[in-house]
Amino acid sequence: MAAVESKVVVLESVLKKQKRNEEWALAKKEALENQKKQNSENRKLIVKRAATYAKEYSDQEKELIRLKREAKLKGGLYASSEAKLIFIIRIRGINAMHPKTKKILQLLQLRQIFNGVFLKVNKATMNML
Repeated sequence: MAAVESKVVVLESVLKKQKRNEEWALAKKEALENQKKQNSENRKLIVKRAATYAKEYSDQEKELIRLKREAKLKGGLYASSEAKLIFIIRIRGINAMHPKTKKILQLLQLRQIFNGVFLKVNKATMNML
């Protein structure tokens, strides 16, 4: 009896699907490796930035302490810089109000009595107030 080899018939669509799946798996693996590399670079950058910010803030604190001590030695007081943030509250109604004032209150989103907003202190906001 001769050994009969049976050939397995595989559809062409199945072969195409297997090939496509292998390509996708390879592309996914490469993308994952690239993402890991990018994440590690980002983490290093984040740590570096955090260290820079920490150093900057500690330097500012040391400078503030130095200025206070220097002022104390001279017999004076150290006056810190002005505030950079203000809180504004509307306390008046709209009756008998100048149109320009109404417009400023609208720009500041103060449409009701006793509403409040935080604003950065700059020349434009100080002119409005």
